Amino acid sequence: MNNIIKLPVNSLGYNFIKKEYLPKGKDEYYLRNLQNRNGAEYRNLTAFEIEALVRNRNTSDNWNNIWVSDLFNPELVKNCKFYGLVRIGKLEPYMLVFSDLKVAVGLYDSTIISCDIGDNSVINNVHYLSHYIIGEEVILTNINEMQTTEKSKFGNGIVKDGENENIRIWLELSNENGGRKILPFNGMLAGDAWLWSKYRDDKKLLDRFIEFTEAEFKTARGFYGKVGDRTVIKNTDIIKDVWIGSDAYIKGANKLKNLTINSGEEGHTQIGEGCELVNGSIGFGNRIFYGVKAVRFVTASHVQLKYGARLINSYLGNNSTISCCEVLNSLIFPAHEQHHNNSFLCAATVFGQSNIPAGATIGSNHNSRGADGEILAGRGFWPALCTSLKHNSKFASYTMLAKGDYNYELNIPIPFSLISLDVQKNNLVVMPAYWFMYNMYALTRNTWKYFDRDKRKEKIQHIEYDFLAPDTVNEMFEALRLLEIYTGKAFYFSLNKNYLSNEEHQKIGREILNDEASNIEDINITAEGFENSKRETKIIKVKKSYRIFKQMIVLYGLEQLVNFILTNKISSVKQLKELLPKDAQRNNWLNVGGQLIPEENVSSIRKNIYEKKINSWNDLHQHYQAEGEKYTNEKLKHALASLEEIKQIHLNSINKKILFELFDELLLLNKQVLENIKISRKKDYTNAFRKMMYSSQTEMDSVLGKFSDNSFIRQQEENFKNFSTQIQASKSLFKN
Repeated sequence: MNNIIKLPVNSLGYNFIKKEYLPKGKDEYYLRNLQNRNGAEYRNLTAFEIEALVRNRNTSDNWNNIWVSDLFNPELVKNCKFYGLVRIGKLEPYMLVFSDLKVAVGLYDSTIISCDIGDNSVINNVHYLSHYIIGEEVILTNINEMQTTEKSKFGNGIVKDGENENIRIWLELSNENGGRKILPFNGMLAGDAWLWSKYRDDKKLLDRFIEFTEAEFKTARGFYGKVGDRTVIKNTDIIKDVWIGSDAYIKGANKLKNLTINSGEEGHTQIGEGCELVNGSIGFGNRIFYGVKAVRFVTASHVQLKYGARLINSYLGNNSTISCCEVLNSLIFPAHEQHHNNSFLCAATVFGQSNIPAGATIGSNHNSRGADGEILAGRGFWPALCTSLKHNSKFASYTMLAKGDYNYELNIPIPFSLISLDVQKNNLVVMPAYWFMYNMYALTRNTWKYFDRDKRKEKIQHIEYDFLAPDTVNEMFEALRLLEIYTGKAFYFSLNKNYLSNEEHQKIGREILNDEASNIEDINITAEGFENSKRETKIIKVKKSYRIFKQMIVLYGLEQLVNFILTNKISSVKQLKELLPKDAQRNNWLNVGGQLIPEENVSSIRKNIYEKKINSWNDLHQHYQAEGEKYTNEKLKHALASLEEIKQIHLNSINKKILFELFDELLLLNKQVLENIKISRKKDYTNAFRKMMYSSQTEMDSVLGKFSDNSFIRQQEENFKNFSTQIQASKSLFKN
């Protein structure tokens, strides 16, 4: 039976905060008065104004509780019911126009309970508006219910005074069993979510994160909901316990409950038709449209959710798009794309710059007796159409999976690989360096695209978008080691000799792979531990990929070295040696929410949290910024150490001749990259199965655009030309 309680009608709009939760000497409006910072001065209604309001079919339980500003116009308030303390700013005879919506300033046909209403706002046909602070020039029209309760949390994972702990909202990221759960809070960055969900064996760290969150948001009861200046809300059913920033646009939503909706100068947020969003925080500049369902979630800034997308128990990083599909229990770093109606991503940590296509079933197939499996995918993860994966699986950066049902758990440690299935031979097939061989256009264009689409105004975390960075270069070094071992082992097996140790196999494999005359095409090179099965994992194009990985590491190191020379206007080898960092090392790096940080620095951050040198989320975010400011120099040191290791040289012993040879090598590598960009894109113009759609070259050019007009390629050509000029100019200035 529904519990219907009867109370006196004159209590409507009063006693918002129960007496036992009111601080001594405070009334129920003390938090409301703190929240309302518009600086307006209010007065009681005059007898004339009350008469005009009554004539216009307005009612109030107590006209003395209606306070107004000096420029209040009672003729602009019609057919409204007021309960409790209502404060109204100036109302002037204007029409507010937003897009095709045109409405007269004023309050019409609405029930208003204990609210503050800013200057020249519109409240029209709002059936129930309770305990909100409304900004200036706000438009609220055709809303069924809009209220704030005394225990409102606005999507933050806190409990209010007197509440039971079991009602606290958690985000169960990365694992369906809740073993990595974190508390959501407004302003959460991807790095926060990763640190909290990752270090589950560190109870002191986890406890401190809970302390940060509870200190950030007050547990007192009685905060009002808020609608920022110039926000427009129309044709919406239910808005409950929602804080809304300025310049937001909400139209046709079904239900918005327990949310913070950030909107303002950093980005204007829009929420559209049919959306149901509950228990979450929405970042600046979000676009959420057309039947989206999101429950227990955080979206960072400039995220798009649309076309029936479902986001549950998940964090979605900056500048990401999820369309149509379903995402559960996932932590997703910035620049993620996921489209089409039957995509699915479950219990995953995805390091961003990723793309999940139609029909992909990433996760959901558990190989244990509980729903506790996980997917861990490095940045640049890109499975093909209709790809099915099992938990647990782990992928290095820039892994591409060809279409197929991968029925066993995978652990792919080699980056930039294409993974496929040879169904006839029942093999897993790995092609290392696939992106460099066959898709350099997409690889380089994505780097530009992610940077160009990063609309964050406040870039607290420095997100690395370049495919050549400390994380990927370290993975390529590991790939070189593995390829050497597998080659040496396969070579011994081909000679019917007994296996040696990994170190001995590696030495032999290195000699074979570095020997230009060696031919290993007929050797069956296999890997171990890539798949949880007894069948072979075959590695193909080993010698070519080995050479390319070495070239890319050299390219990475030389680019950083030459940029350092050009930036600092170095004009002699002696000056270069004096300025080069003395502590260069190829250290381990971690991807902390899209921001690359040396592992020892992450350990230092954790220690500072223990020792209470970091005492809030804001303090932690300042450390992210400090790491971002150091990144260029830290990356330089890593790149120089990588260059020395891969070329077996010492930069402190080079001379002008060797340096100029390095300059020339860099230009040659850049030219090769440019040519590979052109070749990989030109295939789309020469492929017979693409050309067959067009009756003439003219028709094809009009549909696809001319290859010669490709703006990205032309930009890359111009960049190469300018860089070559810089190198030559630098050479001409160099002394011994």
